[in-house]
Amino acid sequence: MDAEVFQKATFRTMEESTVEDWRRAVAGGERFRAGHVDRILVQMRALGTDDGGFAVDRLEHCLQTATRAYRAGCDEEYVVCALLHDIGDLMCPSNHADMAAAMLKPYVSEANHWMVANHTIFQGYYYFHHLGRDRNLREQFRGHPHFEHTAAFCHLYDQNSFETDFDSMPLEAFEPMLRRVLDQPRRAPRPD
Repeated sequence: MDAEVFQKATFRTMEESTVEDWRRAVAGGERFRAGHVDRILVQMRALGTDDGGFAVDRLEHCLQTATRAYRAGCDEEYVVCALLHDIGDLMCPSNHADMAAAMLKPYVSEANHWMVANHTIFQGYYYFHHLGRDRNLREQFRGHPHFEHTAAFCHLYDQNSFETDFDSMPLEAFEPMLRRVLDQPRRAPRPD
């Protein structure tokens, strides 16, 4: 690349921007987007700093979930969703599923996006009753095309991934999958 590609746009308002400004901004955006998987990996490692009172830390839970899906023969997109389903715990503990789903939406199928977005309510089937809540909250979605897909994710991979002696694959084993799945948006046009 020539040195000009690394120059910044000069406008103070978008109204005064030029074609040259946008060429520079788009080039800068491409450089920034090229590092998004690296930033995700940093955030995933940060999940290892807290266990939230569970037997395993949040990273280990995600690794167990993804390892189970991988070993069951799920496709890479599903495995990546399993790995990242709780990444929102870092910044949005009260609505972590929304954050993870928003992050994944451009890159995954509608079924997998819906699964990540709603896994918290479906996961509640296994513990809400211990907290005085309705464990059947997921029933409001009965009949939805992705109900069974999400229920199966929680049953087979998520609710049972708190084992202290589970042989999880390391985060590095999932990195190539992350790079492939998150390489190009597939459901939404790129903003540039």
